[in-house]
Amino acid sequence: MLEVMVALAIVALSLTAVAASMNQMIGSATAMQERTYASWIAQNKIAELRLANVTPEVSTTSGEVEFGNTRWIWRAVVSETGVDSFWRIDVTVSNADDDYEIRTVTGFIGEPQSAPGRAFGIWR
Repeated sequence: MLEVMVALAIVALSLTAVAASMNQMIGSATAMQERTYASWIAQNKIAELRLANVTPEVSTTSGEVEFGNTRWIWRAVVSETGVDSFWRIDVTVSNADDDYEIRTVTGFIGEPQSAPGRAFGIWR
């Protein structure tokens, strides 16, 4: 009888360790999914600013977007780089239910060209 009790105690400890490990893996997968979505949202915002084909203003803008059945808040900060006609864009994304900044992506944008969709003359 004592041997059965010891065996059950060992099994209980093993199952507890397995459950804790699975819980940690689920948490890691959820965090990775959030970071991936936040990165995509930030990259999309930078692409939108580039495709607008306008000279960006040094400013801060923010907004809300729904992505992956979740509401997200983004904030874009356009700043000068010290190079003429070249700006830095930092886009920070967080979950709408939380103030924690999940991801910040940095991009750069140059002065728009006179003919949208046309490559620079050196590539002809």
